Amino acid sequence: MKGALQAVAALLFTVAGFALFLYARTPAAGPMQAPDFILQDLAGKTVRLQDLRGKVVVLNVWATWCPPCVEEMPTFQALTEQMKEQDLILLAVSQDERPKAVKPWIDERGFTFPVLLDPRGVVGHNYGVTGYPETFVIDRNGRVVHHHVGYRDWADAAMVATLQRLLASGEWRESVPNAG
Repeated sequence: MKGALQAVAALLFTVAGFALFLYARTPAAGPMQAPDFILQDLAGKTVRLQDLRGKVVVLNVWATWCPPCVEEMPTFQALTEQMKEQDLILLAVSQDERPKAVKPWIDERGFTFPVLLDPRGVVGHNYGVTGYPETFVIDRNGRVVHHHVGYRDWADAAMVATLQRLLASGEWRESVPNAG
């Protein structure tokens, strides 16, 4: 009986902790400051998030073995091409434990956006990632203004309009696709 009570107490503690975690990440709590990180890209160049202040950053946390991530990556390539003349940068942070497998995977598919290596999962941990893919939109002031879990077409017209609005006015308000 004592073991059952301990199990129930542990479950309640876990649920309460998770609820508190979700509450802390909601817009009602206001945009959180994006945790800084320093990682290397596929060419060995060091990239620090804080150095990108003043730009809008789309930060995608992914892995090569994740089917929704694989499906989503071409939408990031299309977004990169559509927004190349703007102050927006995509950072795809690979959580693969075998970083040497990432560059051939990216090269084979012809992706040209920056890919950073994080085999220890530090970024995923610091951002509270619960699964892959997860994407965070960070405004020019370094605040996370949007968080999306799962696949999304990042190059669709509504998303591009939303990102352009964020670039122009600093306001995150998702555009609604035209009906019809």
